[in-house]
Amino acid sequence: MSAAVRVSDKLVQEAKVFSAVDNRSVTGQIEHWARIGKCSEENPDLTYNLIKEILIGLEELNQGESSEYKFV
Repeated sequence: MSAAVRVSDKLVQEAKVFSAVDNRSVTGQIEHWARIGKCSEENPDLTYNLIKEILIGLEELNQGESSEYKFV
């Protein structure tokens, strides 16, 4: 489901810069920030990098890319 959402011109301008670096659309960049922010609020003890790695791992599982973890 899609919905039109108003955001500030400043946020859109910042998203344009970051989206160019990360090869995302402006909408995709704002969605990424929202996803990270939601995860951060739900898990305040986790760092940005750990949240990002968890989201990458979940996406890999969704795409069928999994391997057995070997404890060292």
